[in-house]
Amino acid sequence: MPQPSRSPRRLVTALAATAMAAAGGAVALTVAAPPQAANAAACNGYVALTFDDGPNPSTTNALLNALRSAGVRATFFNIGQRVQQNPTLARAQLTAGMWIGNHSWTHPHMTQLSTAQMASEISQTQQAIQQATGVTPRLFRPPYGETNATLRSVQAQFGLTEVLWTVDSQDWNGASTAQIVQAASTLQDGGVILMHDGYQTTINAIPQIVANLASRNLCAGMISPVTGRAVAPDDNTPTTPPTTPPTTPPTTPPTTPPTTPPTTPPTGSAGCTASYRTVNSWPGGFQAEVTITNTGTSTLNGWTARWSWPGGQTISSLWNGEVSQSGGSVTVRNAPYNGTLPPGQSTSFGFVANGDGATPSVTCTSP
Repeated sequence: MPQPSRSPRRLVTALAATAMAAAGGAVALTVAAPPQAANAAACNGYVALTFDDGPNPSTTNALLNALRSAGVRATFFNIGQRVQQNPTLARAQLTAGMWIGNHSWTHPHMTQLSTAQMASEISQTQQAIQQATGVTPRLFRPPYGETNATLRSVQAQFGLTEVLWTVDSQDWNGASTAQIVQAASTLQDGGVILMHDGYQTTINAIPQIVANLASRNLCAGMISPVTGRAVAPDDNTPTTPPTTPPTTPPTTPPTTPPTTPPTTPPTGSAGCTASYRTVNSWPGGFQAEVTITNTGTSTLNGWTARWSWPGGQTISSLWNGEVSQSGGSVTVRNAPYNGTLPPGQSTSFGFVANGDGATPSVTCTSP
């Protein structure tokens, strides 16, 4: 399990940002109008309450209920894998009026990764949040607060602004509820506090944190994507997810398989098609995704996708499959966990590659 975000002391006072709209769709959460920001006239300033490492089935709903009961909104920096595993909880965050940011796919030490690996961690999480909520993040918080110029450059390729914090609650370090409340009491106008979705002590601290802010005429706000500081909530920030969130990538595999031979697979046979799309691109590189669909009438037990690059492109990082490359020829086979597909079902793999994003013709075969 990823460890809570931590920052070297030299980073604790650093603050950068990007505003990320968030996800929602309530489970055990009362869905009412999202909490409204306090009247600006009553606020001497704004601070940002932030929560890392969710969504978590055991705590997210309780945390959202505590925030709503206190009448405040917060920013959730979600881990991509957990969004993929708990899309309904991600939607619940947006429905509750919260904002959502990118916190990487697996919570690694980002500065120890290659540029391609950094891009993979960020892009997979962007996709997972967009697919779960219909909203694309604009804020990125690096795990452990570890960052460098290379990582910031990769973030910029995805239109993300980096967000650290000005106050560390130390909830990840075993801080008690009283200690978390005390840390929050040091927040000043524009400040950002680091907390986590995963600790009951943090949930218990919410009412006291909000009461202390109110006593100082400070209000909970959003993180500005321009300044990286807490500001009054933007009235244009979405608080309601799409009626029907996307459950597949934007380029959905065709419902009816191609009518090229065989038009109708023989009874009991398995067959597959491959659908390619470019997800993102930047000078000297790009990210793409291939969706594999079982077009047969029996379960597909294993698949292989093949294509040839038109101009020397090479894959630097691939997930949800096993790749081999020889010159311009690429072969991707299923991973151990996504090779079995019932009729009509789909799976996908993605990759980051060097070169331009020219679209190849991808074929799919089954054993």
